[in-house]
Formats: sequence, structure tokens, C-alpha cells
Amino acid sequence: MDLFLEFLGPLMFLGAIVILGSGYPVAFALGGVAIVFGIIGISLDVFDAVLIRAMPSRIFGIMSNFTLLAIPYFIFLGAMLEKSGLAENLLETMGMLFGPMRGGLAVAIVFVGAMLAATTGVVAATVVAMGIISLPLMLRYNYSKELACGVICASGTLGQIIPPSIVLIVLGDQMGVSVGDLYIGSLIPGLLMAGSLALYCLVIAQLRPDVAPALPLSARSLRGGALAMRVVSVMIPPLLLIAAVLGSIFFGIATATEAGAVGALGATLLAAAYGKLNFGTIRNVSDATMRSTAMIIFILVGSTAFTLVFRGLEGDKFVIDLMKSLPGGHIGFMIISMLIVFFLGFFIDFFEICFIVIPLFVPVAAEFAAQGLLPSLLWFGVVLGTNLQTSFLTPPFGFALFYLRGVAPPGINTGHIYRGVIPFICVQIAVLLAVVFFPALVEWLPGIAG
Repeated sequence: MDLFLEFLGPLMFLGAIVILGSGYPVAFALGGVAIVFGIIGISLDVFDAVLIRAMPSRIFGIMSNFTLLAIPYFIFLGAMLEKSGLAENLLETMGMLFGPMRGGLAVAIVFVGAMLAATTGVVAATVVAMGIISLPLMLRYNYSKELACGVICASGTLGQIIPPSIVLIVLGDQMGVSVGDLYIGSLIPGLLMAGSLALYCLVIAQLRPDVAPALPLSARSLRGGALAMRVVSVMIPPLLLIAAVLGSIFFGIATATEAGAVGALGATLLAAAYGKLNFGTIRNVSDATMRSTAMIIFILVGSTAFTLVFRGLEGDKFVIDLMKSLPGGHIGFMIISMLIVFFLGFFIDFFEICFIVIPLFVPVAAEFAAQGLLPSLLWFGVVLGTNLQTSFLTPPFGFALFYLRGVAPPGINTGHIYRGVIPFICVQIAVLLAVVFFPALVEWLPGIAG
């Protein structure tokens, strides 16, 4: 019995992972596990029921958290841009610009994915927009189905590491690190990720010309000065929006939440400029924002209940002691923590990972950073964010895969999408290793801003 009581916390964690893997709604899975193990703990006299009284104040703390207010702003921004036609204009123009080279259309998709990531930070809007617009076009011009699916999914997930990113907002809140610092620190790794994806497309197009041919002249209706004017006119709106959102954060003019409000207003004005702003658009965008925000908040409430009971059963102490005692010290901790995050990304999405797993790693990382064994907690956060990006891309659960599957034309099956993302996952792992071994990629810009 003593052994059972000692491992009650780890059993609670294992039970949550099993239920989440079964596909049960996340918020209810976490809350339900908390209730069941809370009752078990009270009945066995190893959990103090008084701790439950802290739950209401924790929930009110969530609702009054100013940092989390950035989430609905950026979701609204992404949904509004989806209606404004920005993605469609960017894809058409960049396709004409890069079309003459082999793999040019794939490079254009990476470029547009990076631009949309720096504007919205929302994966769903990016993947769906590019899947609807560019996937039929790539198939029409004889691109490999696997390459076409892979590059759309991979470029769509750039919104998780290139700021403004919802992942980084949640990560900063859970780690107690400034979201603005995370944004600045993740900029170079994010651009390195985008550049690596584009480089892979160019290399594979040279090695296997049949999978990524150049577009024929008939597909490039604009050339010369007309194309240059089109590029400038299409590039100015997103660049202005990026400057308004990221510039206000990087130069200390606004917090991430305030910058999100600026971005939401800018996206609304952009939709009006394109003639897409009407009552129906506002209603649909508001509905999408409310649904996504409510989902996140309910998950956060469920994870708060889970964390409260888990810590009451001293599960966090068990995990922290285990992490500290790993062979290899801080190196062993980094290897194991990154592998856990990577493999959990196969089955559960980043919200569950952020709310359940990350709080267990942060105290250990902070202690190692204080001892000078890890570069900084900021660096650890960006490394985690880069790793968490894989949760949107890795089969079988990756959200980006299902977003694309939902809008894919006939002839594209799940196998094409799964096989297509594998090389891009390898590219992401290479960039992750670069960030791990070269901390200056993360800390250089925050050092300048500081």
C-alpha cells in the first residue's frame, strides 16, 4: 500500500495521458482525472481536501490574466485575414515570382507561410488557406503529391515559432518568462526554420526535377515591371501589419497583448480595404474567435484542476526529483525532456503539453540555468517552442495534417500527407539541434533589445 501511495501522482499523470490518447475531450479528461484521483487521495488520507478551496481563486486568476488576453486578439487577427484574401494574393503573386525555377512554387509557399506566420501566428488559417489555393495548383503542374502536402503542412506550422505565436504566449505564461522576450528570442530560429524548409525544396527539386518542375510560361501571366508592381503592392499590407504588431513589441512600445489588439484592428482595416468587411464576415470571425478561445480556456481550467491535485499528491516532487537525478545531469535532463515533448507531440497537441508537462520541467531548468549549466530559461523556452512545433506536424495526431486533409482535393489521401511531412520533420529536428548547440541564435536579439 505504501508503494501505491508513493506512486499515486505518477499514476495520475499516466492515467491522463491514456485518456487523452483515447480522444476524449481534453478539458473534461483533465478535470475528470483530477476529480477521480482527488477522491482517491482524500479517501486514503494523502490529499488535503482544503486544497480544493484554492480552485475558484485559480480560475479567477486565469480569467484576469492580462497575458492570456493576447490569445483571442491573435485568433481574431488570423480569422479576419483569412477573409481578407491576403493569403490568396500572396500565393498568386509569389507563385509568379518564383515560378520560373524548379521547386519555385514550393519556395513561394514557404515564403507565404512565413509571412502569414509573422502576421497571424495561427496554424489553422494558414494551412487551410494554402491548402485550398495552392494544393490544386501544385497538382495541376505535376508536383509530387507528397512534396505538395508536406510543404503546405510544414510552412503552415511556422506560425508556432515565428512571432506572434499563440504557442509562445501560452509557453511564456506557463514558464513565467516575458512573452515579448520569447518573441524576440524566437525570431532568428523561426527565420532559420523557414530558410531551411525553402532550401530543402530547392535541393530536392534539383535532385529530382520530376517532383517539382518549373511552371510553364502560360501560368506566369505577369512579367517584368508589371510583376514588380504586383509584388510591391501585395507585399506592403502584410509588411505594415507585421511592423505594427512585432515592431511595437520589439521596440517596447506595447506588450504582446496590446500588440495583438493593434493587429486585430489592422486586420479589420485590411479586410475593409479589400472590400471583404461586412456583417457576415464580422459574425463568422467573432464566432471562430469565441470557439477557439473558449476551447483554450476550458483546457486551461481543466489543467489547473489537474495540476492542483497532482501537486497535492506530490507528483510534481516525484517528477522533479527524477529529472534532477537523471544520468548526465543537465545534459540528460535536456535529452529526456526534449524526447518526451517530441514523442508526446505524436499523440496530443501543444496545449496539453504546455499545461501538463512544461510546468514539471521549468523548476529543473530554472535551477540548472541558475547554476550556469543551461544558458537561460529564455533559451529553454525557445527550444521547447521549436520542439512543440512538431506537435502540429507529426503523425498521427498533428493538427496541420488534419487541417489539410479536410480541404484536400480528390486523389490526396492520408498516406500522401503522412509521407510528405517526414522529410520536413527531419528539417525541423536539424534546426532544433542548431538552436540547442548555438544558444546565441536565441539570446543575441534579446541582448541587443535589452
